[in-house]
Amino acid sequence: MPTDELRGRRILIVEDESLILLTIQDVVEELGCEVTGTAMRAEAAIAIVQDRQVDAALLDVNLGEGRTSYPVAAALAARGIPFAFITGYGTGGVQEDYQKRPILSKPVDQRILEATLRAMLPLPG
Repeated sequence: MPTDELRGRRILIVEDESLILLTIQDVVEELGCEVTGTAMRAEAAIAIVQDRQVDAALLDVNLGEGRTSYPVAAALAARGIPFAFITGYGTGGVQEDYQKRPILSKPVDQRILEATLRAMLPLPG
């Protein structure tokens, strides 16, 4: 159910598995957020961060073929944009210097995702 405090907030989703990406996108939109972009690779995600308004991001840690979302995390951190990791490996699946960031487990629970977005995004106004 959309909530006023999340309505219109622009979220970037980085996930290499199409079905999971679509599922997360659906949940984010049900919460009233706008998906400002989706990407399956770090390079595409960084381009979105540079070219679009992003209020927060959800990053799958492993993007296949040995690739990770850590370059995206660095780009977001440099701009002061909050982000959370999504992983099937728990906290241990996240590089140590990012373990203080929110970490969501796959499959993503909608209530936990909503709580995470609320915690990352300050109230508008």
